[in-house]
Amino acid sequence: MTSVVSSSQRTIRIGSRKSQLALVQTYWVQEQLQKSFPQIKFEVHTMATQGDKILDVALAKIGDKGLFTKELELGMLNQEIDFAVHSLKDLPTRLPEGLALAAITERENPADALVVHEKFKDKQIDTLPPGAIVGTSSLRRLAQLRHHFPHLEFKDVRGNLNTRLSKLDAGEYDALILAVAGLERLGMGDRVHQVLPASVSLHAVGQGALGIECRADDIELISMLKAIEHPQTRDRCLAERAFLRDLEGGCQVPIGVNTAVSGDTLTLSGIVASVDGQNLVQDTVSGTTADAEKLGTELANRLRQQGAQSILEEIFKTIQRGS
Repeated sequence: MTSVVSSSQRTIRIGSRKSQLALVQTYWVQEQLQKSFPQIKFEVHTMATQGDKILDVALAKIGDKGLFTKELELGMLNQEIDFAVHSLKDLPTRLPEGLALAAITERENPADALVVHEKFKDKQIDTLPPGAIVGTSSLRRLAQLRHHFPHLEFKDVRGNLNTRLSKLDAGEYDALILAVAGLERLGMGDRVHQVLPASVSLHAVGQGALGIECRADDIELISMLKAIEHPQTRDRCLAERAFLRDLEGGCQVPIGVNTAVSGDTLTLSGIVASVDGQNLVQDTVSGTTADAEKLGTELANRLRQQGAQSILEEIFKTIQRGS
């Protein structure tokens, strides 16, 4: 059990990946907590995850759902750090025993963005010419864009945001699909050429939000972390994560979502698509925010009845074959 010490005696160690975006996000969390609890010292400790080390292989082929989280989770379980800050979309929906999702912060714009090479400044996603090379490392984006724009060419792109943008500017790609939130957090919002509408690309589960994970028995810390939770974002993301968990899809499965809250009504849309974009099932459910996770499960069941399970099974077989 984690020993409970008085707040004034604690130094709390925050775990983060070493990437520029991860550090920006972690220092933001540190700053918010420091404002709320000035008597406590919050230290940032960085770690390199498997996803940071393997940059020459497509994410889908690595196949580990904890690609960007496992080392941080081991750090918590081994008492090396007290909590970790994740891009929520990277955090698996099933956490290791002994760990808990303690808080979800207010979401930035969760949409996907089109970023273009200079020569295509006058184009939008639907007016890019046939054969234009679009870079993405996400099967979710790939499947939806292939469905809507079969005339485009798609090519895997890895590396941090600066690396990807350098490859675009050097002419290796004609366009990239990136998260609006990541670009804005790094002060690169001016690179967003077009925010893709939900009708073109439903976003990743948890995209734009930060998930804070800690040891499940550290009651004092969990109570502190609630100070920076955003209830509406939490409800939206819990519905999304329940949907993904019920379909047993990792972050590298073509599952997209869109959520909205009005009063105490939550609306959740979801999509499951084949990687080639040929098969696609989509539906929407609504209910109270109090039933957020039940709504996720309901939507998963609806899509399964419409053929989602067979689509996912075929994708898993393809990934296992290493193709």
